[in-house]
Amino acid sequence: MSATRTSRSAAVAKTTTKIGARVAVSRARKVFATAEQRQQIDVDLQLQSASDVAETLGNLKGAMMKIGQMASYLDDGMPAPMREALASLQQDSPPMSGALAAEVITQELGGAPSEIFAEWDPTPIASASIGQVHRALTHDGQAVAVKVQYPGIAEAISSDLANADLIARLMSMVYPGLDPKPFTAELSARINEELDYTIEATNQQLFADFYRDHPFIVVPDVVTQLSTSRVLTSALSPGYRFSVAETWDQQQRNDTAELLFRFAFRSLYRLHAFNGDPHPGNYLVEHVDDPALAKSSSVRVTFLDFGLVRRFTNSDVTIFEDLLKSMVTTPDPEMFRRVLEDAQLLRTDAPFTTSQVNSWFANFYEYLLAEQPVTMTPEYAARMVRQTFNFGENDILRHTNVPPNFVLLQRITVGLNGVVAKLRPTLNFRGIAEELWPWTDAAPCTPIGRCERELWPYSVPPAT
Repeated sequence: MSATRTSRSAAVAKTTTKIGARVAVSRARKVFATAEQRQQIDVDLQLQSASDVAETLGNLKGAMMKIGQMASYLDDGMPAPMREALASLQQDSPPMSGALAAEVITQELGGAPSEIFAEWDPTPIASASIGQVHRALTHDGQAVAVKVQYPGIAEAISSDLANADLIARLMSMVYPGLDPKPFTAELSARINEELDYTIEATNQQLFADFYRDHPFIVVPDVVTQLSTSRVLTSALSPGYRFSVAETWDQQQRNDTAELLFRFAFRSLYRLHAFNGDPHPGNYLVEHVDDPALAKSSSVRVTFLDFGLVRRFTNSDVTIFEDLLKSMVTTPDPEMFRRVLEDAQLLRTDAPFTTSQVNSWFANFYEYLLAEQPVTMTPEYAARMVRQTFNFGENDILRHTNVPPNFVLLQRITVGLNGVVAKLRPTLNFRGIAEELWPWTDAAPCTPIGRCERELWPYSVPPAT
C-alpha cells in the first residue's frame, strides 16, 4: 500500500474512530440525563459528527468527496446538522494551482496552454472532486471550457474504492440502516469510468447529438481534437448557477423544473441513458431571449458533466416500463409485485400482503399517480429520502434489494426529486411523463411540449 493510500485510509479511519468514541460517551451521558438533556446530547452529537465527516470528505477529494456530494444532494431527508455540514461539499473545492493545471495540459496536449489556446484563463471557473474547469479561446475563435483532471487523483480514487468497508461506515453515518454494498459496487464502476475523460466525452456527445437544436435544452459539444483521457474540452456555455433559479417567479421555476424532468425521463426512456449525477452544480440556467420561444418557456437549461452516465439495455428499460405500467398507467398490484420480485427488488418471501407492498411503493410514484398538476415540495422529497434509507420495525425496506442496474436510477427518486423540489414547481408531471413514455406517447400537454413537437423533430436512435 502506498503512502498516499495509507494516509487516506488513516484519515477516514480516524474519523470513524473519533465518531465511534463520541457515540459511546454520549450514550454514557444519557444514562443520567433528563429527557431534555438527552435531546441536547443527541443534537450535539449530530453537529460534531457532521462536521467531522464533511471535513474529512472535503479534504480527501476523489471518491470520498464524490460520495459526500451525492449524499448532500439528498439533504432534505437527513438531520439538519448533517445537511448543513455536507452542503459545503456542493460548492467548489479548493482548486489546484494554475501552474499544475498548465503542466497537465502540456503533458496531455503536447504544449503549454499559451501555445495550445489563443487565450487561457489560469483561474478555474469551477473545481470539484476529480478535476477543475478553465475558460479558454481556441485559435479558431471558439470559447471553450477545459476540464483538467487533478494529478494523482486516479491513485486517490483507487485508494478510496479499495476501502469499501470504510465507505460503508461513512455512508451509514449519513443514513443509519442503509446497506451500502450495491451502492458502493455500482458507484465504484461508474467513478472509475469518470477517470477516463474519453468515456465522458463519448457520453456527453451522445447527449449533445440527441438534444441538438432543442429550443430549451443545451448539451455542449465536445472539442475532440483538444480532449484526452485527462483533459476534456467542450463549448463554453453561458448561464447562471442553479441557485439563481430558486429566486425566480413561479412560472420560471415551473419551466426550469419541467426541463429537468423532461431531460431525465426522455433520456431514460428514449435514449436508454441516464446522467446519474443530477445535482445543482451540473445545471446552468438562463432566460430565453427569443420572444417567439419565450411564449413557450422563459428558461433555457444547459446540462453539464457526463462522467457518471449509466446506459441501459432493452431488458433493463422493459423492467422500468413494466413497473410504471402496473403501478401507474394500468394499475395491477399482483403484476407490480411479480415485476419487483423478478427484478430482485423485493424478496419472494417478504412477509407482507400484496396490498401492503403496493401501498408502500406507491409513495415513490405519488406525483405520477395524480392526473392533475401537483406541487413538488421539499417535504415530499424529504419523505422519499426517509422512506428509501430509514429502517423501521418490520419495515418492507428490510426485504428489498437494489440491483446494480437500479443504483443510479434511485437518483431520480431521491436526487433529482430533491433538486426539483427546491423550485417548488406546480406541474402536471403525469401528463408530461405520458408524453415521454414510449408506450403512451401522448400529445403534449404544456407549452414547452408543444414547442418541442413543432421545432424539434428528434429521432429515436436504435437501442444498443
